Amino acid sequence: MAILDETELALLEEHVSDSVDHRGFPAGKLSTGGWRSAWYIIGVEVGERFAYFGIASNLITYLTGPLGQSTATAAVNVNTWSGTASMLPVLGAFIADAYLGRYHTIVIASLIYILGLGLLTLSAFLILLRISDQSNDTVKSFFWVNILFFCSLYMVAIGQGGHKPCVQAFGADQFDSGDSKERISRGSFFNWWFMTLSAGITLSFLVVVYVQDNVSWALGFGIPCLFMVMALALFLLGRKTYRYPRGNHKEKKNAFARIGRVFVAAYRNRKLNLSDSGLSQGLLEDGSSQKRKGWLEFLAKALVSGEGGAEPCNTKDVEDAMALVRLIPIWITSVISTIPYAQYSTFFTKQGVTVDRKILPGLEIPPASFQSLIGVSILISVPTYERVFLPLARYITKKPFGITMLQRIGAGMVLSSFNMVIAALVEMKRLETAKEYGLVDRPDTTIPMSIWWFVPQYFLLGMIDVFSLVGTQEFFYDQVPTELRSIGLALSLSAMGLSSFLSGFLITVINWVTGKDGGDSWFNTNMNRAHVDYFYWLLAAFTAIGFLAFLFFSRLYVYRRVDQV
Repeated sequence: MAILDETELALLEEHVSDSVDHRGFPAGKLSTGGWRSAWYIIGVEVGERFAYFGIASNLITYLTGPLGQSTATAAVNVNTWSGTASMLPVLGAFIADAYLGRYHTIVIASLIYILGLGLLTLSAFLILLRISDQSNDTVKSFFWVNILFFCSLYMVAIGQGGHKPCVQAFGADQFDSGDSKERISRGSFFNWWFMTLSAGITLSFLVVVYVQDNVSWALGFGIPCLFMVMALALFLLGRKTYRYPRGNHKEKKNAFARIGRVFVAAYRNRKLNLSDSGLSQGLLEDGSSQKRKGWLEFLAKALVSGEGGAEPCNTKDVEDAMALVRLIPIWITSVISTIPYAQYSTFFTKQGVTVDRKILPGLEIPPASFQSLIGVSILISVPTYERVFLPLARYITKKPFGITMLQRIGAGMVLSSFNMVIAALVEMKRLETAKEYGLVDRPDTTIPMSIWWFVPQYFLLGMIDVFSLVGTQEFFYDQVPTELRSIGLALSLSAMGLSSFLSGFLITVINWVTGKDGGDSWFNTNMNRAHVDYFYWLLAAFTAIGFLAFLFFSRLYVYRRVDQV
């Protein structure tokens, strides 16, 4: 009887369109969603980011330490793994949007995540046993322990690939876009999301890295595993309060199918002339503001009935396809300009190992823990951006949003190039100090240069996050078709993933070119003989070129109409 009363009460409650509760009934505005559900989801993501950065932030130290890899090899392995972890969300978002839904994708991905972290902890424990016992048997078994380590590492990447694109979108699902108050709350949700994540990441840099460097690597990997278990438990705890997007697969074509059909139809009609088909005036949203050229004109041919009498695509499908095509140049330039971001967890950390890391008398900070400054910078930059920069930008531009999404991304690109210049100058100072004190061939001796010299480049990374990273996420979320917003968030992550692959490729090529014939590689294991500063200058030039290309394409870009999004 109590269940019946609860059901009757739910039917009387005001409902959210296109959402259901955990029982499959229409989601009530009072009993589901809102900040109550959002805080569960924010807490889940804080735990996941704590776990991920507990592994990623100090990975190069583990590879060059217990695993005995060279600096260049370790940097390539870190870049390859982080690139894979950032590219897999595209696959995870596709599976969620097309098949499983976000909730079930998050649960399955979390279980894979936990299994990977558990096996990673086991591999670290076995490697510690191997180090303490150098018998022939353990030397032979080291190969299999390495296999276990890398398999578990990439299992973490797979789990992150399903978890990352869905949690943020699922959190936004808890606010009804058709309600003015909840729409404002959803804007606040993204701000709190980013700030709380930064707090979790900073805590990971300080606690987990310290444990890894000073206590035990096995414990240092075990703590993230424990946090991920707690994150999943917290997520399941809020199950009855969530709003779940209503599945419309029977009523609506799959977004991937309908947009893919545009490309197929356009290809079939490639020989047709649009002017002969009555479309020369432009039925699409670009008609009045942008001449259809290249791919845009090509895709417009999907509106025409083919010779075989095939049904033409409708205007909305063609416009959605065009929206995706217009994103490609922006995505490519974002990839190029994000390459410098891959360096903070590799070479920045390795440089920090060589200098004086005392921040207080008797207190020495692990080099990877200095990455916590990125989180501190974000915690300062977000309120500054909201309370100082945006009001000033609105006053100057007379626009309600202050600056456009593309202008925000462009500002981050400029800061990224400037940061590489600063990093190159600091590295030149470090090398000069090593030479001045005769420490070039003494890599294990601390260079008398304070780690505080590295503060500006870490702080700038936080500012770059606020402008470029958040701007990119907002842009791709906003500009893709409505049903593909998980894919939109995944695309922004994939830009960073591909940049990590490119960074690893550059390191491999440069290491081979500069290290052949007995020369000193730019990435010499002895950091005092390396020339990472040359690499930073190269990245500064790449980023500047990428920004110029971005500037060109952004001037041509036509924003997707708001009423379609």
